[in-house]
Amino acid sequence: MTQTQTQTQTQAQTWIEGLVEECVVTTTIEEAINWARQSSIWPMSFGLACCAIEMMAAGASRFDMDRFGAGAFRATPRQSDLMIVAGTVTYKMASRVRRLYNMMPEPKYVMALGACTIGGGPYFKWGYHVVKGVDLVVPVDVYVPGCPPRPEALLEGLMRIQDVIRGHRIAKSPGAARGVKVPDQLPVPHHTGCVAVPAGDEPLRNRQKLAREREQS
Repeated sequence: MTQTQTQTQTQAQTWIEGLVEECVVTTTIEEAINWARQSSIWPMSFGLACCAIEMMAAGASRFDMDRFGAGAFRATPRQSDLMIVAGTVTYKMASRVRRLYNMMPEPKYVMALGACTIGGGPYFKWGYHVVKGVDLVVPVDVYVPGCPPRPEALLEGLMRIQDVIRGHRIAKSPGAARGVKVPDQLPVPHHTGCVAVPAGDEPLRNRQKLAREREQS
């Protein structure tokens, strides 16, 4: 074996954990299926309001959702497994959103994009025509807040959808009733979102206090 072949084999062993011999990798059917699903998410191509512009930007060349295997926006719910609800959901549109969700094949996932989709946004108090959260219409897996959220936030939500898919279990529960499946593994948050504050310092609670301290400095 030449020195080049030895180096190539050493590099391969560093990123393939289940390498038995050359060109042989061990895994489970469950892991392989989840890997294939999370790497080929097909979102449905529809938008309800201004947040849909951010979804279009995320699918364009600058942010490139194709890196995650999710750039194939489908024009029919029959071929989609991810519904990105982008925009204000009115009561008139709620029944249509529910109909599209029912047409999607299992397994299917829903991402709520934007403040209007999550809780009504600025229409929460006086918007009598706006649904106060799309989770009243369809079950939501990932919430992406913002008004509007940046395309990077949508990509972050897409990665959290991949975490949900990665934790999907297809095995049957041993010793339980017939047809009972092992419960899915809930994804663990990668970060808390809290900023570490040094001991003895009072945390900044609002923008006014932050601006005042900047003026004093």
